[in-house]
Amino acid sequence: MSASAENFAATRWTLVARASGDDAAAQAALSELCAAYYAPVIAFLRARGRDEDTARELAHAFFEKVLAGGTLGGADQARGRFRSYLLGAVKHFLADRFDRARAEKRGGGIEPEPLDEAADSPVEDERIFDRQWALTLIARALETTGTELRDAGKAEHFDVLKPWITGGGETFPQAAAAQQLGLSEGAVKVAIHRLRQRFREAVKAEIAQTVPSPADIDDELRHLLAVLLTCGTTPL
Repeated sequence: MSASAENFAATRWTLVARASGDDAAAQAALSELCAAYYAPVIAFLRARGRDEDTARELAHAFFEKVLAGGTLGGADQARGRFRSYLLGAVKHFLADRFDRARAEKRGGGIEPEPLDEAADSPVEDERIFDRQWALTLIARALETTGTELRDAGKAEHFDVLKPWITGGGETFPQAAAAQQLGLSEGAVKVAIHRLRQRFREAVKAEIAQTVPSPADIDDELRHLLAVLLTCGTTPL
């Protein structure tokens, strides 16, 4: 989907914001966003000290609550990026569970689940969330790019040239790629350039689905690049 202003109104997060999550289209859009960004929530919960099984159970309960309207609370444009909303919502979810467990303990119930079991600082937990968010977004953009090329009958082009997006292209000579694809080296250089362009467009389109306006796309892209640098990944 284009990230241009004229098409921006149809993006998932703005659809949720306009409808406050109450109608079927907004609910479907929110469901797609939650499914797409499940992994960052798992990473954040693991950073908070939960084991894999517990993190998945908590994530399942969290997203059930989000999709049931229990945490959205009338989202609007002022709520900003979906990434920020999602992180804030999961923090609120954990705090609410802690408060309820503590109240039950006072009444003779179960031992409260610690609010923060992380060995690292809350800031580091957020960085882990952002790293997984960035890697998830890049993976989705890469999948979109691959699907576009396969649909265009260029599956082999994508498979051979993908290392020039994901990293590792420097270890695979362009001459070898040209021979494998039956192209000249010049044609491979052009194909790599076009592939990178398509991939960048896919990244921007993915970002556009999660920010409140076209003006926010470049800022979110800069944040994405900064986070990827901390991962040692620079596919853009």
